[in-house]
Formats: sequence, structure tokens, C-alpha cells
Amino acid sequence: MHSIRISPSFLSGRVSVPPSKSAAHRAIICASLASGESTISPVELSEDIKATIDCMRALGAVITYYNDRSLKIDGSRVFSSPSALLDCHESGSTLRFLIPVAAAGGIEAQFIGRGKLPERPIGVFTDCLPKHNVICDTSGGLPLRINGQLRSGQYEIPGDVSSQFITGLLLALPLLEGDSEIILTTKAQSVGYIDMTISAMADFGVTVARTENGFSVKGGQKYSPRDYIVEGDWSQAAFFMTAGALGGNITIDNLRPDSVQGDKACVDIYRRFGADIITNGRNITISGSKLHGIEIDARDIPDMVPALAVTAAFAEGQTVITGAERLRIKECDRLAAMAQGLSRLGADITETPDGLVINGCDNLKGALVEGFNDHRIVMSLSTASARCIGDIVITDMESINKSYPSYFEDFRSLGGIADVIMG
Repeated sequence: MHSIRISPSFLSGRVSVPPSKSAAHRAIICASLASGESTISPVELSEDIKATIDCMRALGAVITYYNDRSLKIDGSRVFSSPSALLDCHESGSTLRFLIPVAAAGGIEAQFIGRGKLPERPIGVFTDCLPKHNVICDTSGGLPLRINGQLRSGQYEIPGDVSSQFITGLLLALPLLEGDSEIILTTKAQSVGYIDMTISAMADFGVTVARTENGFSVKGGQKYSPRDYIVEGDWSQAAFFMTAGALGGNITIDNLRPDSVQGDKACVDIYRRFGADIITNGRNITISGSKLHGIEIDARDIPDMVPALAVTAAFAEGQTVITGAERLRIKECDRLAAMAQGLSRLGADITETPDGLVINGCDNLKGALVEGFNDHRIVMSLSTASARCIGDIVITDMESINKSYPSYFEDFRSLGGIADVIMG
């Protein structure tokens, strides 16, 4: 892994964020489950998206990537082979979305992964799937082997572990013969991601009904092929919103104002910090102003926390972030990683069991900080450079390939000074 040295500079100009990784995952799976040919565009070939493409190919989809960033997907032969090896790389979405999908196809599947993925929880599925005719063979994580034809019925699962489990079941259950119901035993978190799933399914002709405590899914439905446009990624926009709020002036393109992405809530949060924000159709312009500390409930926006923590480090007064305990089981313990990184830069930051308490200041200092092989940690810490006295060196810069391979190119296009350190 290489490190990257970032020198202090304010970012300004115009940037177009990549297509939404979350929307692309869902569209690729829905298109692969449709009998016929679909076109998905634009698609950024991040490592996570490559993992989903490779896994759908392993299940029988024919997928071709073109230079115009489009995918042609023919799902006519999905589930035509009785077994499959599914390498999810480091993508939690790929893994949790596809376990019930493969089971719905009656596939004898082996799931493998790398990095921290083999340690991430899958117990929700190993608890509920055996009750519906699927054998799960695991020592607690990956590798996981499943065998058996998934059956319809009632699925009781917690809503506060990860919305990815709910998405996986929603994608799979319409393929079964009978009707099913998902009953949430605890309140759902990250509901924006569930909304994205239901929206994508509807785009491909499959419907889900909400109930008082979960979802009702009719069986015997069929995904229909279509041409699908992937919207811009609000979660990636947050890094540039932080850079703008810290003294820059950045216009971010390609963001749908009517998006169901939960991370669109970042607009309101940055406004509450005190940043100047102007929205104009699919564009948003954010510039620096006097920032002040706020309280943030992160239950529905956990991916925003690293970028928001950097913003809070320069906001006068105290910022308290709660509801983010799930960040401890991501690519790394993101709460601990941000606390360590910002502390090394001189910030006053304290971990709590489910969040962070940050007392803001005007400037921080340069230092060597760990990227923890986590794309969101690296990108978030890079934005702190605008208000640091001295260079920041961040390890594990290649981790950005997981979600946003061109991040530092865009960072430099806005005036950022970032140089790769070899070795």
C-alpha cells in the first residue's frame, strides 16, 4: 500500500461525483435477475461494484462493460448452473445482498471474501435461512456454504443490525413461489438504503408492500429488463461538502434533489453546521462560513460520520454524534479510526460507545495518520488538510479504489495538493 502526502490548500471549482455505488449494486442485481437484456449507466468500476458484477456472472448473468461506462446485462441464464463460487472481495453489500438471492435460486453456493469481510456479521441469515430450508455451513463468518431451495414464509429479523440484510431478502423473496413477509423485531436503521432497494425493484417491475412492522412480498414476480440511469452518489458528495465548508467554494454536479438516498440528509446537516449552501437543480454549491457544533443522530446516515467528524473538528463548540455503533464493524472500526486520526492532527475528540464527541478549533497540525485500508477514512482525513498547518500523510491510499478510484484526481482538479509516496 502507498501513502499520500496532502499539503494545505482550500478546494474550489466544480466537480461531478461518481454514480451511486449503492444504486449500481441494486440495479446490477435486478437486471441480472431479469430474463432479457438491460443497460445500466453510468457505472464506476470500483472494487465493490466489480465484486457484484463478478458474483452475478458466477450465477450465470452475461455482463459486458463498455468504454462509455455502461453495462449490458443479460440475465436469461441466471441460476442455470446448480453451484457457484461467489468471491465478494471486501464488499459487504455484495455478500449480504446475494446470500438470499443465491438461496432463492436453489444454488449450492460458497461465499468467500478478503480484508475484514470474513469477520463481518452474517448471523441474521444463519439464524433465519435454515428455518426456510437453506443449510448454512460456517464457522461464524466466511467462508460460508449454503445449500437448499429457499422457501417463502415469515422472516423475523432485527432491523438495527444492517439494512443490507433486509435488502437481500427483499431482492430474493419475489422470486419464490409463495408470498412472504419480513417482520422486523427492532426498529429499522439506515432506512434510506431500504427505500433505494424498493425503488430499484419497482423500476425493474417488482413490487413490495410496507406493513406496520416490516414488508409484505408477493411471490411469483418477475424482474423485467430495462435501461437504467444510475444517479450521482450523495455519500461521495459529503467529502467535497466538507472541503467546501472548511473554507472552499465547490459546486457539485450530478445530484438528484429527489433522491431517496438517505445520505442526501447531509445537506441539512452541513447547513446546521453553518455552511453556506445553494441548491440549483442537480447542482449544489457549498462554501465556507463560521461553523458551530451541533448534535447528529447518525442511525440512518452511518457512512456520513467520517466526513462529518472532520467538519466538526473545525466547528466552534461541541459536536456530539450518536447512533453510529455499527461503524465499529465496517471495513475497520470507523469510530476508533477517526478518533485516532483526528487526535494525531491535534483535534479534541473522544469516542463513546455509539459515536464521537468533538470540540472544535480553528486549525489542526500536519501528521502521519492511518488510513486503516478504509476508503472513507482516507477520503475524510484528506479534507482536513484545508485547515491544517503542515502536511498530512495518510497511509493505505489505494483503499479509495473500493468506492471512488478517481477521488484524488478530482481532489487535485479542485486545487488540492496530493502526492503519492511510493513504498
